[in-house]
Amino acid sequence: MDHTELLFPPRLISLLSNLRGAKWQRLVEQISNKPIGDVERRAFVLFMARLASCLNCQSDTWRAHQGCEHCAKQTLKKFRGTDEELIALFEESLTDIKAAIGVKS
Repeated sequence: MDHTELLFPPRLISLLSNLRGAKWQRLVEQISNKPIGDVERRAFVLFMARLASCLNCQSDTWRAHQGCEHCAKQTLKKFRGTDEELIALFEESLTDIKAAIGVKS
């Protein structure tokens, strides 16, 4: 099964831009344009891994068989909060990543 990974794969970030409103789209486009290894890209991976519960994904489940792209899209479509709430969750992950690698805000 080559379409399921351990964590949300950053190569999928750009595919998520049209799933929500304008604020979400701007955030995803901003993150998509960052270089590989950028702290915001890392934070987005952490954010999506948390939101989609990637660490609880088992290779023998229906969700895993559908693949990371499908799971991420479904997770965002089913999120009942606002774009602002999603962005706040991303910012929380950004703060956590910065603290973990010693970057001052």
